Amino acid sequence: MPSNDVRILAQAAVPTAAVGAIAAVVSGVVAGGEGAIGAGVATVIVLLFMGLGLYVLQRTATSLPHLFQAMGLMLYAAQILLLFVFVAAFKHTTLFNPRAFAITLVAATLAWIGAQTRAHMKSKILYVEPDKSGHSS
Repeated sequence: MPSNDVRILAQAAVPTAAVGAIAAVVSGVVAGGEGAIGAGVATVIVLLFMGLGLYVLQRTATSLPHLFQAMGLMLYAAQILLLFVFVAAFKHTTLFNPRAFAITLVAATLAWIGAQTRAHMKSKILYVEPDKSGHSS
């Protein structure tokens, strides 16, 4: 992964983890240990799903740039579908508090999207790759 991609990943993951930590503390106070576990699980899921999604998009951008936009749309649809499946599978669980899980899932996802958008806006990404050979035609 190029250094610019790692920088964007870190700039999105750190605020998301911070939101998840705050949510875990608040959920722990409000709903007890199950609330804190639910918030922690939601944070880990958001970090994994969004991090893997960013990685896949960056790989697609370098190897198949003509499929980048379609891949992005398909990837986000797949992430939402997988999140719905996960929420449905653990809807009646006693392992963690489902309400704390759901609220943290939404908050962490919004934090990731906002932080990733900010990172992309502030990064200086070239639109055209410079000529690697140093020759100008």
